Amino acid sequence: MERPSQVPFPERKGNIQKEEADGTVYMNFMKSHCCYDAIPKSCKLIIFDTALQIKKAFFALVANGLRAAPLWDSKLQRFVGMLTITDFINILHCYYRSPMVQMYELESHKIETWRGDSLRNVYLQYSNPVLISISPDASLFDAIYSLLKYKIHRLPVIDPESGNVLHILTHKRILKFLHLFGKKLPKPAFTQRPIQELGIGTFRNIATVHQTASLYDALSIFVERRVSALPVVDEQGKVVALYSRFDVINLAAQKTYSNLDMTMAEAVRRRTCYVEGVIKCYPNETLETIINRIVTAEVHRLVLVDRTDVVKGIISLSDLLQAMVLTPAGIDALLS
Repeated sequence: MERPSQVPFPERKGNIQKEEADGTVYMNFMKSHCCYDAIPKSCKLIIFDTALQIKKAFFALVANGLRAAPLWDSKLQRFVGMLTITDFINILHCYYRSPMVQMYELESHKIETWRGDSLRNVYLQYSNPVLISISPDASLFDAIYSLLKYKIHRLPVIDPESGNVLHILTHKRILKFLHLFGKKLPKPAFTQRPIQELGIGTFRNIATVHQTASLYDALSIFVERRVSALPVVDEQGKVVALYSRFDVINLAAQKTYSNLDMTMAEAVRRRTCYVEGVIKCYPNETLETIINRIVTAEVHRLVLVDRTDVVKGIISLSDLLQAMVLTPAGIDALLS
């Protein structure tokens, strides 16, 4: 009796090895490129002295279209942290009383007094007292790990010799770098699978805000849930807008931060700056489609909806970088 052919087995084994190799393509790309590679030839960077008034600092961020700035302490002669939109949100949430009560804290506080050791400083409950940074020679893999592990959105690249901040690295910049310079890379098989099947994103307990809720309600969700954007929904749960942390800082430019009792519908209407918009995706769309859409639209997340526009999930840049780069390395930084 003739023995059964064993040819299919090595073929299957070869396919499995090829699939495993495919899965590490993005991980290896990030490990083989350093942070300096991802720094654009021209970019804007501002640095604040901690003695600067908070109000002036936020106005400067708005005027320059920036979301964060490194903080320099002249007394200590070193960088001590970052001033971000999170600070502005926490100040408004902490001190707001009503449209009739002026927020003197925002008018009078300096960065150092807000970021100091005050017991009522809500920001310090979440912040790391040490400035998290990275060397320009470190790999982009290490940068992604730091961004996700420490749950930060901006990572200063600091020259170890001069101590100067060279750039502020973000999830968005890293993914764009991959999109621009990784086009010749072989496409891993998993990029052709539906996003819901891959389980990439947040699908449970989605943070949303009703369009009739107040702007202060939205700030409370930002503070308590530590999310970067909120889908604004109607009575049927359908997404009608997206309100992000960046929209909040523009209250400073419009000087409307004294009225946080307005509805979310009104807050959305009052936006005069660049609006990210609701860029949506669907459960049956492939990971490759999702990546292309989020990079092309230059947004920070996509709202996953069903065919009636009811919110079913959020897919963020952190989710994509975790799945594409860290998961193949056996690391889950989002759960650490």
